[in-house]
Amino acid sequence: MKKKRLGIFLGIAVFFFALVVFGLWIMGAYNTLNRLEQGVRSQWAQVENVYQRRADLVPNLVETVKGAAAFERETFAAVTEARAKVGQIQVGADVVNNPEAFARFEQIQGELGSTLARLLVAVERYPELKATENFRDLQVQLEGTENRIAQERRVFNESAQAFNTRRMSFPTVTIAGMFGPRFSEKPYFQAQGGADTAPPVKF
Repeated sequence: MKKKRLGIFLGIAVFFFALVVFGLWIMGAYNTLNRLEQGVRSQWAQVENVYQRRADLVPNLVETVKGAAAFERETFAAVTEARAKVGQIQVGADVVNNPEAFARFEQIQGELGSTLARLLVAVERYPELKATENFRDLQVQLEGTENRIAQERRVFNESAQAFNTRRMSFPTVTIAGMFGPRFSEKPYFQAQGGADTAPPVKF
């Protein structure tokens, strides 16, 4: 009888011990995913920051170029329209959990980048404009911003990869879905179509 009671007691103790271990494992997996998720969101904020810097430079660049190249109206219109689209897109930190919104953001930013490249190609026809200090300063700032954008996108992809690797690893993958879309797989920035061909832009 005593042996039977001892066996029941040990069985209950083992069950509760296993339950505690399982609970601690879920807690640890959740905390790790949460930490990596916050890293992705923080890096996303940096990406938005450098894109905003570029968008803020555009009006000054357009005004500076307009004065010397008054008949490049089509190019100015394209840049202004692309800048307006960037201003209209509303994304928050949750965009990292929404691949469609992420792709739309990337597409609109890509359109602005393309039109700016076309504007800088058009400027090549105006040596007097290229010689002005104001234009040179803006061009240097824009080039620096494009470098920052590339850097922040790279770091974002690294953060997304760290999250995705952990999320898709067994056994974490078995519990990630329990928390809904919050811990869904994160998208990556992709190279734009034609990125393997060097653009004819001269700085």
